Amino acid sequence: MAIDGLFLYNIQQKLNAYTPCKIGKIQNISDEEILIHLHTRNEGNQKLVVNVHSNTNRVYIANFIPGIQPEPSNFVMVLRKLCSQAIVESFEQVGYDRILCLHLSCRNEFQDLVKYNLYIELMGKYANMILVKDGIIQDALKRIPVYENAKRFIHPGAKYIAPAQPEKKNPFEIQNVDLDQSLVKQIYGFSPLLSNEFIYRIQSGENYNEILNELVSSNTLYIYQKDFHCIELKHLNEIPKIYTIMEGLNHLYEEDEQKKRIKEQYGDIIRTVDKEKTKQIKKLPKLEQALEDGKDYKKYQEYGDLIFAYMYQINKEKTIVLPSFETNEDVKIPIDMRFDLKTNANKYYQKYHKMKRSLVILEEQIEQCKEDIEYYTQLEEQLQHCTVFDAGEIREELIKQHVLMPKKENKRKKKSNKPNVLHLVLEDCEIYVGKNNIQNNYVTHHVSRKNDLWFHVKDYHGSHVLLKSDHFTEFQIRLCAQLAAYYSKGKDSSSVPVDYCLISQIKKVPGSKIGFVTMKSNKTIYIDPDESKLLEIIKQYQVK
Repeated sequence: MAIDGLFLYNIQQKLNAYTPCKIGKIQNISDEEILIHLHTRNEGNQKLVVNVHSNTNRVYIANFIPGIQPEPSNFVMVLRKLCSQAIVESFEQVGYDRILCLHLSCRNEFQDLVKYNLYIELMGKYANMILVKDGIIQDALKRIPVYENAKRFIHPGAKYIAPAQPEKKNPFEIQNVDLDQSLVKQIYGFSPLLSNEFIYRIQSGENYNEILNELVSSNTLYIYQKDFHCIELKHLNEIPKIYTIMEGLNHLYEEDEQKKRIKEQYGDIIRTVDKEKTKQIKKLPKLEQALEDGKDYKKYQEYGDLIFAYMYQINKEKTIVLPSFETNEDVKIPIDMRFDLKTNANKYYQKYHKMKRSLVILEEQIEQCKEDIEYYTQLEEQLQHCTVFDAGEIREELIKQHVLMPKKENKRKKKSNKPNVLHLVLEDCEIYVGKNNIQNNYVTHHVSRKNDLWFHVKDYHGSHVLLKSDHFTEFQIRLCAQLAAYYSKGKDSSSVPVDYCLISQIKKVPGSKIGFVTMKSNKTIYIDPDESKLLEIIKQYQVK
């Protein structure tokens, strides 16, 4: 579901606690997500995220940003030009609708005071951000021409017209509620979900104003299987996940949005990996057929031997028939009429030696082809559960192998020397988790010491997990095994086998691709990955 008007009213109150504040950097998180850095007097620096995706639109204060697009969009460039260093005087909700207006004031190049309104419209597929000055649109994140929407023309230079609203009642001035029809039709700010909750509670004996006060003063977000709100949805009869409002809005669509960001910023990686894997899959049967066809190469040696043996007893014809030395059966030998019999025999010898050599090469190519299919399958699985940072490291890996061409990099951008491994610090141990080949290589060959314990899921592609501890306990081993299973294809399986051994038992295979190792000896533990428990541990103990 989307945020409704009364939920936005709650958010607006919380955002107004930061005003007045100053706008710092403005950046793109993705094509439809904008990050605005706010410098506040009492709360320090805050990160305001405005998301206008059609399915996940919302506005919230974020604690952690997964990644920034290297190139800003045109709308962000306009905001930087006109609103950088502007003062946010207040956040105002427009008529209890899903529209939030930031009232901005700043100085132009002539040091004249200029006022802007930045409208954030959280209205499903019509979600948008629009910058307005004196009622005239300066620019919009999504420009809407006349032929798409005749009622609302959104384009620089056009007059800003708020979305039309039917006549309803103010939610804070209600005397009587008609329970026979939906509150959506009666009162501003209600969604069908919230209407059902209010009607259910009122029919259960609760008071409308008490429910409303609970909603607008709530600091808790209740997330259910398909729905969420800042008030407990008792009519759903489900047990929700509970967060603070801003934290919950941050986590609400985390997994889906991460995939969208990766697709937007690193779509070329996904396409390249898929293309290379498909190419190798098509190539393998052709190589295997060529190998099968080449296995009867000895017949060409026999052709040459027979021609030389009977050269002076036969006539030159398109096909000659001679008895085999071994079985005495007739052997039909094609003859190239352009050459004499001796030359034909020598050509068969040449073909025999060429095909004999090609068998060795074909076997090597088939083995390499199978390794490449395995490798690109592994990358596909890593891209399923990687972060934006992890996807960037996969790009570096493909560039080093000359599979991808390097992109022009921003020289001002600082490049981290360390891969983005998952690092957990518990009371009695440290755990490192690699989520791609570069991270796996770093964990196994750079962070590790010979007495550390190493984990990897058996029979699947997966993470290298490293455990550093003075005394290995059962809890530590089971936790590392769960992490190895969770960051693998066996994530949703039960009784996942995980191999583990000391680092001293790990051997890097010469000439193999990065991250590939073998074990001299190992033990195996069977584990059931518990996602909720693991995410809670990661959240609590992760070093950022």
